[in-house]
Amino acid sequence: MASQWIKARQTKYLAYATTYILIVVAVVVVANVLADRYNKSYDATSNKRYSLSEQTAKIVKGLKQDATVTYFQQSTQLREGRDLLDEYKNLSPKVHIEYVDPDKEPQVARAAGIRNLGTAVVEIGAKKEEAKSMTEEGITGAFIRVLKNTTRTVCFVQGSGEHQLDDSDREGLSHFKDMLAKDDYETKSFDLLTKAEVPNDCTTLVVAGPTRNYEQPEVDAIKKYVEDGGRALFMLDPPLKLGQEEIADNDALTALLGSWGVTVQKNLILDLNPIGQIAGLGPQVALVTNYGTQPIVNDMKGEATGFPLSRGLEVKNTDKTNVEKMFDSSSTSLATDNLTSPKVNVSDPKNTKGPLTLAAAGTYTTGKENSQGRFVVVGSSTWAANRFINFNGNGDLALNTINWLASDEDLISIRPKPQDDRRITMTGAQMNWVEITSQFLLPAIVVIGGVAVWWKRR
Repeated sequence: MASQWIKARQTKYLAYATTYILIVVAVVVVANVLADRYNKSYDATSNKRYSLSEQTAKIVKGLKQDATVTYFQQSTQLREGRDLLDEYKNLSPKVHIEYVDPDKEPQVARAAGIRNLGTAVVEIGAKKEEAKSMTEEGITGAFIRVLKNTTRTVCFVQGSGEHQLDDSDREGLSHFKDMLAKDDYETKSFDLLTKAEVPNDCTTLVVAGPTRNYEQPEVDAIKKYVEDGGRALFMLDPPLKLGQEEIADNDALTALLGSWGVTVQKNLILDLNPIGQIAGLGPQVALVTNYGTQPIVNDMKGEATGFPLSRGLEVKNTDKTNVEKMFDSSSTSLATDNLTSPKVNVSDPKNTKGPLTLAAAGTYTTGKENSQGRFVVVGSSTWAANRFINFNGNGDLALNTINWLASDEDLISIRPKPQDDRRITMTGAQMNWVEITSQFLLPAIVVIGGVAVWWKRR
């Protein structure tokens, strides 16, 4: 009797069902245990809007001591910041998150100087900084300020037709200034005409596209600054002579760069790359998609950058400098020496065929212990101006350059991209068509299909 029961069909089905149920339960239990122990997620959005950036990951994973992030918020509102802070915690076991309700623990909030709800404070050792906002930029900025704990000032030379730091027009540098502030750099402008000396508080010097010649005392001041261990970025446009839009040759400044191993050529690069045309760029914009191994650009694989009205460079090492090429224009580019006409003959046999070097970075041996001059030369300046700095990887390149010059290599990375606006804008007629389709047409198709199946089976 027992053997018959065991062989019965119902018994087999029961055994199969029991086995399947046990397997499913085991899989669910294991999945929950793993999910509780390992918090992993996949961000399928185009610009990784739900993931922390490479810059944040590099900073947090590089922590050498424990960091505590304290979030001051009412208990009922903690969720709005918890998800973001958990992402930081998942990056490194050295990050600890604490939550304080100022209404329940007012003495803790008062001791921390907290005035507003929804505030985060980053503390590492005896140093602490308040996040300027409950966003990735705000919290990562607090990490940077705690870790650096020094004032770093980027000084922009003015007085010879350079792009202006506080100018919000297309040719200004106000966007660049805002980006530097997010990396906790202070900025200021100064001129070398009234006093031919770089201020002592300048961490990095920027020469942003002068249109007039630098006088020799100005050049001498820059030379002394770099050769004494200073850091400088030179963005120099081609010396175009197009009516009122004339750019000086700046021979004294380019001669200085030549003595450091960077020869700035008097030409204009045209890029005939069809990819640039698809991206809406004219031939006067050199498009770059391939980079060297220099630290500034080493993390930029897959990023595109654009350089309007650029000139070529030639680089070599000298007895006191080591110069490294950062990137070239495409193989479909060419350089013309005709700088006086808006029209260029691309078939002119005098043109120089690409690829052509667009940017280089170098170091200067000062002979002093723990002292090294650094300089970067780019054959264009408009790429960092307001109208072009948001083009693909231009902003990352600009910030990475300052990071390297200021010896902040740990900040070199690809920053978080702004969120895409994917809203669909439709006309009134289109809205009516969507309404008719969703409310009447699609339901009617379903009803007709159901009736047809019923009629056929009947």
